[in-house]
Amino acid sequence: MMATSEPPVKFDLKSVHDGFSSSLLENDDVDMNFYLTAYKELYKFCNLLGTIFGFVGSDIKAKIDILESLVSEDAQSGNFSTFKAMVEYEKQSDLIKKSDYVSGCRTLLRLHRGLDFIRLFLKRVGELEAKDKTSIVGQEAYNETLAQFHPWLIRKGVVVSLYSLPTKENLMLKVCSNNLEDIQTTLDVLPKMLLVTAEVYNRTQAIFEEHSLLDLP
Repeated sequence: MMATSEPPVKFDLKSVHDGFSSSLLENDDVDMNFYLTAYKELYKFCNLLGTIFGFVGSDIKAKIDILESLVSEDAQSGNFSTFKAMVEYEKQSDLIKKSDYVSGCRTLLRLHRGLDFIRLFLKRVGELEAKDKTSIVGQEAYNETLAQFHPWLIRKGVVVSLYSLPTKENLMLKVCSNNLEDIQTTLDVLPKMLLVTAEVYNRTQAIFEEHSLLDLP
């Protein structure tokens, strides 16, 4: 009996929307588990683009794993269940700058910066025509976000790799579906996904700014 092949893994923009939407709590807080669920889907997007997005993809996976471990190991106390709970716990316990401790705040900050790049890139891609190259908007999004946190050598390598990005149509075929109708359904979700992602980003930014944590090394 022939083994059936697994269906190809594709990026689901609606999963990102639903995860980030569910992460929005009262009191301008953010639920950690729903945030990570949405981010795992964004990691899938980076993976589907291969080495072109390797500069952000590998870092995302490592940071998600760290935060999931912190949530799991501390499940009973709930110190890592939300962003505000984590910040308050690590600050009160004087853990953020402890040399032998992997800080959840520092880890989340790296994901937060990556999210700024990914959401801006997707926004700019959504504004393109089908045959337009995505390489230019990829470089613009990078230069406006993550580049400010990278040394010159990494910046140069990233900009060169982004030259390989395909047209909007080919990018969507690669990461979403081979069906043009499915692609249009995905693009229809994009504005709503960007709105809720912006809210998550802004809440995270405000929490870190309030506690003077935006410049953590």
